[in-house]
Amino acid sequence: MYLIPATQCYIGVVIDSNLRIICTTVAMTNTHDFKLYKQSRLPIKKETLVCVDTGYLGITKFHENIEMPKKKTKLNPLSKEDKLENKNKSSKRIPIEHINAKIKAFKIVAHKYRNRRKRFGLRFNLICAFINFDRGFNVK
Repeated sequence: MYLIPATQCYIGVVIDSNLRIICTTVAMTNTHDFKLYKQSRLPIKKETLVCVDTGYLGITKFHENIEMPKKKTKLNPLSKEDKLENKNKSSKRIPIEHINAKIKAFKIVAHKYRNRRKRFGLRFNLICAFINFDRGFNVK
């Protein structure tokens, strides 16, 4: 799940291994990434590898198969091997960041949303469907 903070809401986007947007969650208040994940109650199989950023510390209580970069602290800096491993993990996230940029191109999360809040989730899901369709993923 990857979050895009907007001016009035927080959006969670779940992307599969084929880089399809498969699920979105919307919170109309300030909500942390991990809290939005817990509220969404997404059923994820145990064998599924979940790639997250460091905003999801504590996710191992909910899912065992996690790929998360290591975090440095003031007392424990990262070694060269850890830095290289973090770089490899973050390079996998580049296509996901490209999808986030495509979502932001629609300006629904880049600017203040001035329409009815009830319909924000519907409109956001339609935008994600347009992006999937544009990338060649058709619903059959």
